[in-house]
Amino acid sequence: MPNLKLFRKRIIPNECVLLKDDIILSANEEFIITKWNTLKPKKDLHHGYSCFFLKEGFKISKFYREDNSLMCWYCDIVDYDYNEEEHSLTATDLLADVIIEPDGFVRVVDLDELADILEQHNLSEQLIVLSLRRLNHLLGLIYAGEFDNLKANIEKWEA
Repeated sequence: MPNLKLFRKRIIPNECVLLKDDIILSANEEFIITKWNTLKPKKDLHHGYSCFFLKEGFKISKFYREDNSLMCWYCDIVDYDYNEEEHSLTATDLLADVIIEPDGFVRVVDLDELADILEQHNLSEQLIVLSLRRLNHLLGLIYAGEFDNLKANIEKWEA
């Protein structure tokens, strides 16, 4: 997928950003692996790697601090939209996220945002159901001990 343009679309806040500085390390019909630096400097988060699991509906990222220490694994529940004419892929964040700390502790976050969007009718019922099903699928993989297989897609690309 040479010259593929990647976009990150968020619902809260409402924005769509071209990931112009992300470096695509590998791409096929199942996943896209990228290396990146933060778009907006943050206190701890400096850079990382992401794996867009195109058939699964989630994106797993490995977050690093500036000193290259692991901050956490961050898993976004997403929906993908490929535009063949523009050769672009938009990953829409469906709000529910899973954070895996370096010690293995698992947290599910932002379900309150999903509830807010449901109350405000700012996202279709179909996408909310999709988000919850994908979250459940990802948690099932994590609890079954399959997360190592998912993160291996990123780890083989680290220098």
